[in-house]
Amino acid sequence: MALRIGARLYSVACDAQVIVIAAPKVDVTLLCGGAPMVDEPATGDQSRHASATGGGVAVGKRYEDSEVGLEVLATKAGAGTLEVDGRPLTIKEPKRLPASD
Repeated sequence: MALRIGARLYSVACDAQVIVIAAPKVDVTLLCGGAPMVDEPATGDQSRHASATGGGVAVGKRYEDSEVGLEVLATKAGAGTLEVDGRPLTIKEPKRLPASD
């Protein structure tokens, strides 16, 4: 899937939602809970079965994969684990501000 900056993606395996902050230059498959994320929210009564091996998605956190240059911001929490091409995304550490003396 070709991701673009500002794209909103929805998990079909759990309630997680993300926005793409930095898009990779290559096509990648972004997964949540073992299923590809989609660009439209699921409608109707769908059963959701997410695999939460990494602790799930935390709202307000930025997740990244430095290998391809992907960064997403979680806008809704979910039980699934974010992965790109089989690699779990890591939580991006905040930038440290210089100490003010």
